[in-house]
Amino acid sequence: MITVEKIDESNFRVTVDSGTKTTHAVHVDPAYATKLTAAEVTTERLLEVSFEFLLAREPNTSILRSFDLPVIGQYFPEYETTIGGML
Repeated sequence: MITVEKIDESNFRVTVDSGTKTTHAVHVDPAYATKLTAAEVTTERLLEVSFEFLLAREPNTSILRSFDLPVIGQYFPEYETTIGGML
């Protein structure tokens, strides 16, 4: 289960309960969120799907505890092209 809590306009707390419960602080620049979603879904939904993307590739215990959303693309170059189709 993935839970996304909005802290402020750009900062979110994502909790993943997948056997072991983990918590992640994620910063999302609003302009980056708009680039990925064309402003058609909320940033919370973008984060939920982004974590689904990550969990398909690694366990939640391997996901960074704190990161800026574009960092996903540094580890998984297909992130930006894949995420649009997942939304």
